[in-house]
This record gives sequence, C-alpha cells and structure tokens, in this order.
Amino acid sequence: MKKIILSAIAVMAFGFVNAQDIKYGIKGGLNLSSLSGDTDGLDLKSKFGFHAGGFVEIKFSEKFALQPELLYSTQGTKFDDIQLGGNAAKTCFNFDYINVPVMFKYFAAEKFFVEAGPQIGFLVAAKARVKVDEQNIDNKQDIKDNFESIDFGLNFGAGYEFTENIFASARYNLGLANIAKTESGDDTKIHNGVFSLSVGYKF
Repeated sequence: MKKIILSAIAVMAFGFVNAQDIKYGIKGGLNLSSLSGDTDGLDLKSKFGFHAGGFVEIKFSEKFALQPELLYSTQGTKFDDIQLGGNAAKTCFNFDYINVPVMFKYFAAEKFFVEAGPQIGFLVAAKARVKVDEQNIDNKQDIKDNFESIDFGLNFGAGYEFTENIFASARYNLGLANIAKTESGDDTKIHNGVFSLSVGYKF
C-alpha cells in the first residue's frame, strides 16, 4: 500500500512539472453503493448516497490528463433478511469515506473522455441502523471497529464536457481491498462497490 501511495505522489509531481494546462474544480453527485463477498447468504441491496469534493485537472496534451481528487463519500448497503420477534428487520449499513482517486483521462473526442485509475479510501464513520416497524424499533449502532480503516480499489468511467467549465461523468469503483476486520482463522472477505454520477465545474 505504501508503494502505491508513493507512486501516485510521484506521478502527480511529474504531472505538475510537465503540465501544459492546470485547472481546479469542484464536483458532486449521487452514489449507488453496495457490498459484495462473504455475506452469509444475505440479499444485499444497493443504497443511495452522495459524494462531494474538489479536484485538479493536469493536462499534458489535448488528449491526455491526470486528475487527482479529494472526495467525501457516503456508501454502504441495506438488507431485510433478518427476523426479530417474527418481524422483518430493515437493516442499513452507512459508511462515510474520504476518498482519494487519481484518474488518468483520455479525450477520445473533443468533449468526450474516458478515465481510469486507483483510489484509496479512509473510513471516517460506520453505523448500522435497524428498524422494525411493527415493534417501533429504530436503533443505531457504531460498527466502525468491525471494518478496516483503509480501502483500495480501481475506478472506471466516462464523461462529457458541455462547456469549458461544466461537465458530467459516470464512474464505477471496484473495491479490491477486504474491508472486513477479521481475527486469525477468519477468512471473511467484504468489498465495496460504488456507481456514481457527478456534475462538476472547472475554474
């Protein structure tokens, strides 16, 4: 992990030195997230969240650019499989991450681009909410200690620039790291997966 972070820093430093054009911007939008892996047969469903933050677009040429970002992102999953007192319990896992994607962009056409790159995420908070409507139960619990504090994954996406300043993009984050905090002998693996839609503005 340390080598990956150092490599990303080196690439960004190289980009600033060799950049032809540097722009700063803000972006935000919707997330549709869930978890995958060893889920004990639970029927995990996607949940909506949001992301917001800033970025730097470092353009090397008309076709290629590097875009490091800093984003606050709400993620997680939900499921209704657990029974409490004969009634279905609606459970929602809510994760808050600070994500740092480093995207390599290729402008396939004048305004259309595709992008891919690594992402490291830092878990800020993790809470479970359990609701049983028939029993008037609505409990929240901190579950941050059950999950790893660092996530790592790959992003793939595409976007379109409506003007020199305004753009929209779609992206999928494929979680590669096991975010389940396990004890010795427990090989449980859980991964994040997030589809996001964004709009942004470049200054």
